[in-house]
Amino acid sequence: MNNDDYRTLRFEYLDGAVLKITIDHPDSDMNAVDGVLHEEFTRLFRELKQEDGARAVLLTGSGRAFSAGGDFDWFPTLQDPKTLEHLRRDAKQLIWDMLDVELPIVCALNGAAAGLGASIALLCDTIFMARSAVILDPHVRVGIVAGDGGTVIWPMAAGPALAKQYLLTGDPVTAEEAHRIGLVNFVAENEALAEEALAFARRLAAGAPLAIQYTKAAVNKLVKNNLNLAFDHATALEIVTFRSADHAEALSALKEKRKPEFKGV
Repeated sequence: MNNDDYRTLRFEYLDGAVLKITIDHPDSDMNAVDGVLHEEFTRLFRELKQEDGARAVLLTGSGRAFSAGGDFDWFPTLQDPKTLEHLRRDAKQLIWDMLDVELPIVCALNGAAAGLGASIALLCDTIFMARSAVILDPHVRVGIVAGDGGTVIWPMAAGPALAKQYLLTGDPVTAEEAHRIGLVNFVAENEALAEEALAFARRLAAGAPLAIQYTKAAVNKLVKNNLNLAFDHATALEIVTFRSADHAEALSALKEKRKPEFKGV
């Protein structure tokens, strides 16, 4: 992995065993997902499937956020059907490639993770969450369906009832609550997050590579089976709602700093 090939992601090999990847968008202090970051996420997991210079991956964010969801300035550019179809294909490939990465991925959830950022965090193999961080999927708040994996991984982790509670409201989940309901593995004090997550990544890197990788692949079969059931349906509905009047109203309300008036069209 080469830093010169990416604008929004940074790479560092630690001890020759752990590849640390930091989401660090130069144009967004919250690492919001725009066209550039979405494309680089897609490329990242495709290339990680071929990674042979490390035995574990540590994924984290820079500054105050892991990745705080979609860039609202990007959304209005997604109305063209050809653009939406390209986005749909990339979104699906991103998630499938991530699940096919053989190396174990440890997430150090340093700050807010929303939307696609939340899905990526929750699809990692082990998740450490900073005590001050929050995780949420606020697609419905901007009038669209959570089509990027949220409708699969949230119910798998927390069960259907809690998943619907948070997906239908877009409410944030604190670190303590995320751990209680099974969304994340560990809660770490902010200042200890990086060290604790790295220690776990090093532990995995020191394990038997084939046993760890094949065990991960076997468990991810269950995740992929659920994705096969729901992902294409959710993504299709997300595209429909991208073209809805309610989505346009949500974006206008955000711009005008007022409460949206949704009408179900």
